[in-house]
Formats: sequence, C-alpha cells, structure tokens
Amino acid sequence: MSCTENYMSLLKELESIKNSGVKLLPVSKTVSAEVIKELYDAGVREFAENRIEVLTPKAETLPDDICWHFIGRLQSNKVRKILKIAKVIHSVDSIELVQRIDRIAGEEKCTPVIFLEISVSGEECKGGFPVARALELAQAAAAAPNIKLAGLMTMAPLEATPDECRTVFNGLRECRDKLENELKISLPELSMGMSNDWKEAVECGATVIRVGSSIFHKE
Repeated sequence: MSCTENYMSLLKELESIKNSGVKLLPVSKTVSAEVIKELYDAGVREFAENRIEVLTPKAETLPDDICWHFIGRLQSNKVRKILKIAKVIHSVDSIELVQRIDRIAGEEKCTPVIFLEISVSGEECKGGFPVARALELAQAAAAAPNIKLAGLMTMAPLEATPDECRTVFNGLRECRDKLENELKISLPELSMGMSNDWKEAVECGATVIRVGSSIFHKE
C-alpha cells in the first residue's frame, strides 16, 4: 500500500474508534520530500519532523502552505531556525526554553503554538519536564506574550504494555486538568500516542497522535 492509502486507512480506523476530530499528524522524519509530496497531493497539510537539519531542505523544496510541527528535542541555539519554519513545537521542556522561544518569537514577529513536554513515565532517556513541577513550566508559558500555549505532550516507554501506556496517557490528561484548574486557563490539546500506542492514547483523550511508521513504512 502507498503512504496515502495507509494514511486514509488509519484515518478511517481512527474515526471509527472516536469520531471527535483527533488530528492524525504524519511524522515524516524518515522519508524524502517526494514521499511527503504524495500525501500533500492527497490533501494533507501538516507534517512533523524532529531535526532542523532534515526539516530545512524539505521545507525549502515543498509547498509553502505546509504547517510544520517540530517534535524533537530543541536546542536553544536552534530556536530561531525552527521558528522560521515550524508553526508548532511539541517539545518545550524547560522554563529557559519557554523564555527563549518567547523572546525570539517577538523579534521574528511570529506567534508559535507550543506544547509543554511532560515526563509522566519518568524515563531518564526521554525528554520532558518533571510532572511534579509542571505548574512552574505552565505558569511561565502562560505568561509569555509571544507564544500560544495549546496543551501538553508526552511519550510512553517504547516497550510499555497497553495498560502501562494508558497509565502514562491518563497521567498527562490528569496533569492537564489540574493545570487548567489551578491556572484558570484552557489547555485543549494533548499530543500523545504514536504508531504502536495511538489507540490507547485516543482512549485516554489524545487530540493529536504522531504517527510515522504506520503511514510511511507499513508493509
């Protein structure tokens, strides 16, 4: 099957499970601009990448109306480069990074949408701000005038069982609910779930699932 057929099949399956507008975000980090263009020609306009070095040449080649999402670890010295291309950043995991994005966004006269990456599972190898201190990060982001805080993001451990994934994803939702209550703000988006665990994520309230291999490498 082509990536377009995989995408449409997955979209249909997603809608049959929960017809509530969950966004299927193709993670195109392992494929060429030509493959992305196939999905673009089928009407898809949002894609996710995790490295600026890979994103830049693709963005230069592909149509300007693509909304790029950055999902990788963001180094502070690459914030300006990212803001020139990506409209959405899923991996904001420190107060210092919030402040840097806010300052540079002001200089660049843009308003990026951001997700705060929260470490619910506690894995040291994964990025993310400690869930116990999420309020500090959310307060800083909510006070930043040049960014739009959309919600939270997390990842479950790669080898986690479905129940373990649900524990992580429910933990992020509960964290979001607590932040909304304490800060009196709306955080409507939950970016969680990938090719191997998106069904569990949707069950737990995901609004964005980040899917790569099931679209681009499914046999």
